Amino acid sequence: MEDHLYPNNFRISGSRRRHRLKQNPKLIWFTGLSGSGKSTLANTIESNLFEKGYLTYLLDGDNIRGGLNKDLGFSVQDRIENIRRIAEVSKLMMDAGLIVVAAFISPFRNERAKIADLVGKDNFLEVFVDCPIEVCEQRDVKGLYKKARAGIIKNFTGIDSPYEAPLNPVAHVHSDKEELEDSIQKVLGVILPKLNLTK
Repeated sequence: MEDHLYPNNFRISGSRRRHRLKQNPKLIWFTGLSGSGKSTLANTIESNLFEKGYLTYLLDGDNIRGGLNKDLGFSVQDRIENIRRIAEVSKLMMDAGLIVVAAFISPFRNERAKIADLVGKDNFLEVFVDCPIEVCEQRDVKGLYKKARAGIIKNFTGIDSPYEAPLNPVAHVHSDKEELEDSIQKVLGVILPKLNLTK
């Protein structure tokens, strides 16, 4: 099938879009257990960047699974495909010049490494939202851990499916110990210098 594909050569390049928007498109990827605070932090970071004049877009797990990836379940293969599609969408958005903020459990190091390879390692800014599973279970506003413990939900990360923590994230947030504002400033302090377009 791929032998019959002939990608179009677009007249407007990614470089021209970057200069029009005056920003370096990056993928800011928040990873961590369910209930760790990824979505809250990612949402707040995107809001901060937008208020500072950056053009951004937020991708979040439940939103994507309700549309683009609603045909996928939670088996290992479906999780891998879920992240692969999100990575491809992120790459397109970055080509449009946007700064993409993504919040996904994305439990496997190998899959996160593939995202970095796809968008470029310098463009992949991995943020580890670290929180003990005990604290995540206490938060459990969606009741997911309770269902996983009862065997209603299978392949749940941290219960019967592993989570592989990042080895070298650009920012490491401890959401059980830090105030949200402290975490925000920690992440912004790392990523802001990477977003401004250098001529």
